[in-house]
Amino acid sequence: MTICFKGNSFKYETEAIMKLFLPVDNFRFVYDDVVTDGDFALISVKEENEFFRLEVSVSLDGKKAVMKDSIAKENGFSSCEFSLCRMLYKCLYKITGKAQPWGCITGIRPVKEVNRLIEKNMSREEIFSAMKEKYFISDEKLNLAYKTAVTQEKLLKIPKKSYSLYVSIPFCPTRCAYCSFVSHSMDSAQKLIPQYVEKLCKEIEITAEYAEKAGLTLDTVYFGGGTPTSLDSEDIDKIMKTVAKCFTLSTIREYTVEAGRADTITAEKLVVIKENGGNRISVNPQTMNDSVLKTIGRNHTAEQVREAFSLARKIGFENINTDLIAGLPSDSLDSFKNTVEEVLKLNPESITVHTLTLKRASSLFANAKQVSDDDVAAMVAYSVDRLCKIGYNPYYLYRQKNTLCNLENVGYAKEGKESLYNIFIMEEAQTILAVGAAASTKLCDAKSGKIERVYNYKFPYEYINRFDALMQRKNEIAEFYKKYPIE
Repeated sequence: MTICFKGNSFKYETEAIMKLFLPVDNFRFVYDDVVTDGDFALISVKEENEFFRLEVSVSLDGKKAVMKDSIAKENGFSSCEFSLCRMLYKCLYKITGKAQPWGCITGIRPVKEVNRLIEKNMSREEIFSAMKEKYFISDEKLNLAYKTAVTQEKLLKIPKKSYSLYVSIPFCPTRCAYCSFVSHSMDSAQKLIPQYVEKLCKEIEITAEYAEKAGLTLDTVYFGGGTPTSLDSEDIDKIMKTVAKCFTLSTIREYTVEAGRADTITAEKLVVIKENGGNRISVNPQTMNDSVLKTIGRNHTAEQVREAFSLARKIGFENINTDLIAGLPSDSLDSFKNTVEEVLKLNPESITVHTLTLKRASSLFANAKQVSDDDVAAMVAYSVDRLCKIGYNPYYLYRQKNTLCNLENVGYAKEGKESLYNIFIMEEAQTILAVGAAASTKLCDAKSGKIERVYNYKFPYEYINRFDALMQRKNEIAEFYKKYPIE
């Protein structure tokens, strides 16, 4: 498929629209030239008097569609991009006859748009009308996004000086076949762990100093990865004690540690987490089907998940999340339904349902049976209906590129058990100071809406070897709050 740009170079968003309909196609991009042979899409902007004249023409599998529009120059050239994307979506829909559940919205945070409209005191009907007209989103997904926004509404009233701390533990016992995160298996990373823990504790100390100078107050803590419980109990204890020493924990409302995989969870580790202030954990089966667990490279069984969950309850954890994935290779609709029902028997406080995302950095499941699009969509629909009916409300939602059927990831929780950190980071509503390899600090100013990011080195060995240079970037925190002082 050739995509031709004439008078513009709006490649990023238009390619995203093309992938909604042709997810596995390889595109060839041509600029200021027109290709009319075979399958092609022409994205054209032409200046004419006081207008930009827009044209989108698509030829696919012998079918053609053309749309034209005009935009006043006073709106600026950049305003052409979204109009072209809408036109391209309409052309592709006309040719394929397949509407996308999320329409032409390509961003990862659709709820953020709904939140903006709620802030304008728009009614549910007005919000639905505006979102459908602008993005062509289905009623089903609009309803999900709206429910999520309503759940968030009372939780997004955030104190001005508050921030969250993210601690990255980029190690796992083994790498899951679907995973694209920067994480290292314990076999290959074992020799790095002592140095990593030492540097991480030092970064925690330095970050705490910047937070104090900026006048910030800690609100939530989140240990993620990777799998934080891949570390032994002594290392977990050392890191958590460093957090307690450097930060005032009396102000925090939530302290999450992703226990994650059942084969890393022990009573000793859970006791360390509990004694150091952790009050929320995740036990993440992804599936309760043993054959699917084997397919994705998980070295534990569904029974071990049950045992780990029971152990966490006995130790006193009253806020436990479980993660599931719809669309795992070799899974089936009936098997996924059974997974949901088996997890509900555990009675977790929250359940996060991801839709499988295939990325270049993950295994390609070459030898695994792929789940049909219809079954993936049915899995996700089942989770929405089943969980909402029994009191699990959607509280955060995000989308990713290359997700099967262009679907979404949703966190559901019982009332009062929503993860504040997940909401804040997804809606970009609060500063997140992040430490560790592959961690990304997100500096947010609520008044101006300004957001700046500070990225850590991705790989543990790079994080360790270039630590001093990395710490110089921390000064960007101070510079940000000089520009946007907390009032």
